[in-house]
Amino acid sequence: MAALRKVALIGSGNWGTAIAKIIGNNVMKSTQFDQTVNMYVYEETVNNQKLTDIINTQHENVKYLPGIKLPENIVAVPTVLEACHNADVFVFVVPHQFVAPICKEMKNNIKANSIGISLIKGLNQSTNGVEIMSNVISKSLGINCGALMGANIAHEVAAEKFCESTIGYSEKSCWPMWKELFHCDYFKVNCIDDVRTVELCGALKNAIAVGAGIVDALEGGDNTKAAIIRLGLVEMREFAKLDHNNVNEATFFESCGIADLITTCYGGRNRKVAEEFAKTGKSFEELEKEMLNGQKLQGPHTAYQAYGVLKEKGVEHKFPLLTSIYRICYEDEKPSTLIKTLEHYF
Repeated sequence: MAALRKVALIGSGNWGTAIAKIIGNNVMKSTQFDQTVNMYVYEETVNNQKLTDIINTQHENVKYLPGIKLPENIVAVPTVLEACHNADVFVFVVPHQFVAPICKEMKNNIKANSIGISLIKGLNQSTNGVEIMSNVISKSLGINCGALMGANIAHEVAAEKFCESTIGYSEKSCWPMWKELFHCDYFKVNCIDDVRTVELCGALKNAIAVGAGIVDALEGGDNTKAAIIRLGLVEMREFAKLDHNNVNEATFFESCGIADLITTCYGGRNRKVAEEFAKTGKSFEELEKEMLNGQKLQGPHTAYQAYGVLKEKGVEHKFPLLTSIYRICYEDEKPSTLIKTLEHYF
């Protein structure tokens, strides 16, 4: 009989905790996974108690996803190495800026034949432009790593409201395993092999959502926001084509594409914080501290990274929406100029 695969969750924010609920329940019903799942939790003190102790006794992440009960087989641990011990499958759900130091800690402390999947909707700066997080993980750890992206607002997933997601993974033989780990009655997963496009969609939509938040601050209305979403999708597609060859157009009609873009432009944290940024003039750093309860914002930084690629290639004029969002976030351009930007398309 084959040895059971042990799953480790690297991260425990609201999205990490929501996915932990799914994974915890699924492995208990599976014949191929070890039933105990270690979840790395950055140790914090909440109400004079360690967060790991609260999770392991109350089975609830009271800091990042209060009111949602976790399966008892999800075990919170305070160190990355403890989470990794004897694991075969790694699920990465941490802010993108923490990936490099976490991988450095994991390196030489994991099984050679382990595999991973990234749920991180961000990009990494590289000498060649931008790098998707699954590649950062793969190169750092010497493992195959894919990505799961989709219209997945954490509290809705945790509340078991129906949603779908897209897994990008290069080895088709692993698709049934990934579906067994994530797929359930309310969380439906489709597997494709267009990994890079899947992950670019997951990152770039956060930058477009900043534009949607600015439109809300300007009281532009749903018609204007629809234009932001449509033109944003156009620029996401063209950016992917600029980034790599063999882009599968169908990927943009997966959950990781148009669906994630729509839900983030209406309900995501990037939209919400960007609206306050345009209304109040406060910095994103201030608003992140005030509004996100320890969560991190990805949209402005993604706009910065994307613009760096566009400028280096001399094609800013072909991406007026992403360029305008970048300039509003980083060059003190007035939010009201965003609407004027849209006229460049016509």
